[in-house]
Amino acid sequence: MALCATDTARELACRDGRAAAHLKLLSIFIIFVTSVAGISSPVMLARLFQGKPVYDKAILIIKCFAAGVILSTSLVHVLPDAFGALSDCQVASRHPWKDFPFSGLITLIGVLTALLVDLSAASHVNSHSHGHYEPIGTSEKKKSAESGVEMAVVGEMQQEEMLKMKQRLVSQVLEIGIIFHSVIIGVTMGMSQNKCTIRPLVAALAFHQIFEGMGLGGCIAQAGFSFGTTAYMCFMFSVTTPMGIALGMIIFSLTGYDDNSPNALILEGLLGSLSSGILIYMALVDLIALDFFHSKLMSSEAWLKKVSFVALALGSASMSILALWA
Repeated sequence: MALCATDTARELACRDGRAAAHLKLLSIFIIFVTSVAGISSPVMLARLFQGKPVYDKAILIIKCFAAGVILSTSLVHVLPDAFGALSDCQVASRHPWKDFPFSGLITLIGVLTALLVDLSAASHVNSHSHGHYEPIGTSEKKKSAESGVEMAVVGEMQQEEMLKMKQRLVSQVLEIGIIFHSVIIGVTMGMSQNKCTIRPLVAALAFHQIFEGMGLGGCIAQAGFSFGTTAYMCFMFSVTTPMGIALGMIIFSLTGYDDNSPNALILEGLLGSLSSGILIYMALVDLIALDFFHSKLMSSEAWLKKVSFVALALGSASMSILALWA
């Protein structure tokens, strides 16, 4: 309890509603610009190099960097914050929060939810793709070598289409997980009146949005969405955190709701844990495992696997370093 009293005294010294409001208004503009720059850069580069020999390799390397960013976001940023919120003295002293590690449980639920979505989508894709194949009668042999080649080509095209559908699903579920995280960050910052906390967060979140945007943008670029869908997904990522900040400011002005109240901390901890579980699953299963163990391009070129691993490590390191400030 002494620790809580010390924290409260420090926070009271930093509380300045007018200065905090000015910083938050500035942060809305800065974070929007950096979000647009982060998510649009890999998408624009992909469209610029599309059709060129280096295109597939560049997209793969960008995607590996993205996987590192997303894995670090979940393990170094989101999950510790969720644990911290639910272990705060105001929450951890109450039932049932002091009786069970709810952060770990909700993270597990997030992982299983992402797996269920993955399995459901894969089942849906497989059931539709099977309808494209026509049964071959036992009395008929292969009619000709040409028809065999044609069937092989058709089968390969269907496999590519299924892979594209999988990549699109990954991008969409990934964006949902990131949006959860962005809303939590935005609303929490918008309700805060602590200028000492907000000031370093503005710069840190700007870099955070650049790296996270590059991660999501790399996945969107590889998925091959239409221009309209790509623009919509980029727009949603770019406005989510600024809208969260604005929403937090409105909530505070209307209700005076304290972002450090037990209920706010519980909500932050639960949503953060769920978001972390989704991001961990997507990074490990749908990004890292898929590329490093099931990519024909990476398997055929040893140097590409090494470069991709370096990109993965750089993405993880870039995002982890930001934890010093946010």
